[in-house]
Amino acid sequence: TVGLTDVTLEYSRPSMKERTIFGGLVPYGKMWRTGANANTKITFSDNVMIGGKEVEAGSYAIYTKPNEDAWEVYFYSDANNWGTPQKWDEAKVAAKVKAKVYTMPLTVETFTMNFDNLSNDSVNLGMIWESVYVGVPIEFPTDKLVSKSIDAVMSGPSSGDYYSSAVYYLTAGKDINQAKEWIDKAIETRDQPAFWYYRQQSLIYAKAGDKEGAIKAAKTSLKLAQEAGNDDYIALNTKSLEEWGAK
Repeated sequence: TVGLTDVTLEYSRPSMKERTIFGGLVPYGKMWRTGANANTKITFSDNVMIGGKEVEAGSYAIYTKPNEDAWEVYFYSDANNWGTPQKWDEAKVAAKVKAKVYTMPLTVETFTMNFDNLSNDSVNLGMIWESVYVGVPIEFPTDKLVSKSIDAVMSGPSSGDYYSSAVYYLTAGKDINQAKEWIDKAIETRDQPAFWYYRQQSLIYAKAGDKEGAIKAAKTSLKLAQEAGNDDYIALNTKSLEEWGAK
């Protein structure tokens, strides 16, 4: 997890087995699946920035084109291939980065990917094998997400929050008086009256034993539903009003 964003990496780990890897098993200048077996795949729960380009939340195959001094690293939107795609589609390249090769003073037997240089809003996706390290910086909108969350908390619950909570309490058989308080607050704080809000208010009031309040809410819901031309809510409210003996 980087900031508030979840990142999942799935890959296979081939080993050297006394072979020359880069410039040998993995030729220079050719597209590599970046691992073995199924595609190496990375998944982001939020939009991120790679190579100065915004990459939308979702899953991407990681392909690379290794060279002696630098690798080209591709984030490919079709993550369902086995190995490299039979037909490469440039339109599916969500981001492309040139990453410098660093030579390490030791040999790593098994291909390894990791996350390093972690901060609140960035991380390096590291690739290590043989005596080579390559890192791709990825930036995350942590400040934007945290600020949005803080603003939402500080401004208090929205009309929709009150509505969802009230309906949940109604359907789950929880404190009906609390549900009444929340549905009233939902209607009070909503910019435009909504027939489905008043429908739930009528059901909550009825369950709380307030038949007069239930009838009043149902009549309002019925009127709004008629204005909106919603036959389903017209029928629901009409039936409830009959059951509650409305005049």
